[in-house]
Amino acid sequence: MSDHQKIYPVRDDPEAPPPTHPNAPLVPRGSSRSEHGDPTKVSPTQPPPLDPPPKLKKRRSCLCRCACYTLLVLFLLIVIIGATVGILYLVFRPKLPDYNIDRLQLTRFNLNQDSSLSTAFNVTITAKNPNEKIGIYYEDGSRISVLYMQTRLSNGSLPKFYQGHENTTMILVEMTGFTQNATGLMTTLQEQQRLTGTIPLRIRVTQPVRIKLGKLKLMEVKFLVSCGVSVDSFAANNVIRVRSSNCKFRFRL
Repeated sequence: MSDHQKIYPVRDDPEAPPPTHPNAPLVPRGSSRSEHGDPTKVSPTQPPPLDPPPKLKKRRSCLCRCACYTLLVLFLLIVIIGATVGILYLVFRPKLPDYNIDRLQLTRFNLNQDSSLSTAFNVTITAKNPNEKIGIYYEDGSRISVLYMQTRLSNGSLPKFYQGHENTTMILVEMTGFTQNATGLMTTLQEQQRLTGTIPLRIRVTQPVRIKLGKLKLMEVKFLVSCGVSVDSFAANNVIRVRSSNCKFRFRL
């Protein structure tokens, strides 16, 4: 190629057919979206979550600290109480007291003209404190009852006294009672005695007490004693022979 030759751009051929454009749409007919979404619609952008204000963060932090401190204090209290109870148990070796019904005397058992029943019992109870280092204060406000089935025949109360270490005390309790409409009750008692030869009674005691550990006098709790007693008869002014006696003991705050 010589230095005087020039290169000219090629022009379109006038006789060439015009370029063809594709007739098939990018989106299938009857559809307004492509695989990348509808190009005519712009999806709204979600704003980023807003951070809580500094005051709210500080308040939450304070609440979390308070909750942690409270749980820690409660845990320490439980540990201290458990350790104290364990030490007291090892030192004093507590044992449950024991009770027994020794004697039951019926001094009055009268069916009145108005069908009411008047009763009076004398009960002798043996209370044993087997503990070597624990005393028991029997406080005022006790209640002792004699029941036949669900009918309360007589009520009374135990005297106030202190029971020392490894001590056995016999307690005499006088009880009286009054039952209205007792005709059916008398018939049931007579039939029970005729068929079985015994009459089942239940003696219940609720006794407020305070426990003494060495020189320390604890708060008041209640002794609950329930004794099942079988007697041979209901004869006024006679000592009723106790054929069997079984007492259960528990306490509550």
